[in-house]
Amino acid sequence: MKRRASRPTKTYRFRLGYRPKADVWFGETQELFNRVAAFYFDVIEVHPGVLELADDKEALTALERLTHATAQNSQPVMPLAEAIPEPIPAMFRRAAIHAALGSARSFHSNLERWRKQKAKAEEKARAKGKPSKFHARPPIPPRRWNKSTVLYDGMWDEFDGHAVLLKVWTGDSWTRVKFQVSGRPVPAGWKLGSPQIVRQGGQWHLHIPTTCNGFKFPAKVEKQLADKKRTRICAVDLNINDSLAVCTIHSADGAVVATRFIRGGRELQHRRKRALGRVARKRSQTGVIREYQSDNAKLFRYVRAIDNDTAHRVSRRIVKFAREYGASVIVFEHLGHFRPEKGKYSKRGNEKRSYWLRGKIYRYTQYKAWEHRIITSRVNPRNTSRECACCHTLVARYGAGEAPIEFRPGAPLFLCPACLKRGNADRNASVNIGHRFIERYSTHLEKPQAVSAPPKGGAEQCSKEQGVSVSHGTSGERYGAQRTRKQGKPVKQARPSSEGADDRVGTAQEKREGPRPSRRIPRSLRPQRSGGYAANTPSAAYAGVPEEAAGL
Repeated sequence: MKRRASRPTKTYRFRLGYRPKADVWFGETQELFNRVAAFYFDVIEVHPGVLELADDKEALTALERLTHATAQNSQPVMPLAEAIPEPIPAMFRRAAIHAALGSARSFHSNLERWRKQKAKAEEKARAKGKPSKFHARPPIPPRRWNKSTVLYDGMWDEFDGHAVLLKVWTGDSWTRVKFQVSGRPVPAGWKLGSPQIVRQGGQWHLHIPTTCNGFKFPAKVEKQLADKKRTRICAVDLNINDSLAVCTIHSADGAVVATRFIRGGRELQHRRKRALGRVARKRSQTGVIREYQSDNAKLFRYVRAIDNDTAHRVSRRIVKFAREYGASVIVFEHLGHFRPEKGKYSKRGNEKRSYWLRGKIYRYTQYKAWEHRIITSRVNPRNTSRECACCHTLVARYGAGEAPIEFRPGAPLFLCPACLKRGNADRNASVNIGHRFIERYSTHLEKPQAVSAPPKGGAEQCSKEQGVSVSHGTSGERYGAQRTRKQGKPVKQARPSSEGADDRVGTAQEKREGPRPSRRIPRSLRPQRSGGYAANTPSAAYAGVPEEAAGL
């Protein structure tokens, strides 16, 4: 079943202004909401066939028929009034039913996934004649309910951006109370959804989801790339060093139009490491921490806050850069399964959260870009940091002042031994990401054959199964230098021009004379990660590349 794209949605948060007594009312309303949701979750567990119905509307009708007494249904199977004596408004009840349905579907899907994993592990163990090593615990139903109260129509009204009328449970009766609200105004053309009353840091807020009306869905990527003149894509390489994101704008034929570095990672890591160091010191003074007991809540809240703020700011700047150059697609790497190295808690925790940050940047960019009709996609990250963007030869990565003799993960500079192209390694990875995305949808290009061993002298290009041959012509780094086949062998192309430290982006260079370094560079055993190498200065990294100021 194909996943259908939806219209852009945003959630606006408004701070509620209320007297101290209303704080108790909000708490009573939330407690009653969770009791009703827990009751309906138990009903679903007794009648699991409800989850097999076509949609939530039919499930809602079935659950109300099982629990709610009406003139036509005077004796329900599991009356809600017997379990919860408080009067429950119809819209309040239906909001709780939908909350219970969501939790039940999530629980049963996780349980089914666990059963399949267990059966697969046991079958694999039987085939080998060994005992099963599957020890994962099964998912369990919710032990306690702490969902925020959802308000359907009839539970809220008269919202004008400055005040709102809410229907709350005071502990004795339902009362309509008008509250002052403060927050960003909802722009015109956005439809309001069902709000939630959310407690954050001792203060109650009103979260209102909104949907963009009149949104025009963009064309599919295949149709966009068919227009070679107007279509542009933005390729993004996410890192854990000072350059959090390196963005390059590509035309539909692969020419690199612009580059931008979004920095601030070094300052972020410093702030995060200081907070995690304080956590480690306090834990050493406290001793053993009990299970399910939270510690250093204030410090962890601070770490999460700076990570979320950085992810929002970086994603906003990525989308802004893409819009400046008219890009209709933003491409990332499909990253995952990165683990921090062993070391002190502050170092491990810092590196782990840097990996998490890349996922947040992608998710935040995805919904920010969709609002402006920009599609977000991901490609295979294999060898994007190891191959040259021009000839796909394995490159050497090194730091400033070092000899380019091997591949050092995380080093800021790179040198291609085949075409002598050099520059910023993260920018080279970003260009590879853009080329790989264009290759996926290019039907006129012929995929080159893999070369098992480089020719003698290391003068010819080395093609990869994951890439295509690339030339550096007069119009910039141009993707799609095609190879023609003649008698079953690829025709040799002219050697790509070299590029030195003082080259400008998108300019053709003369062929460099002299001997070429060896192409036999040892592969690294670990995937790319960034470390504490030399800084990426414009002079040492890639002169002439537009760069944003350091610091977020």
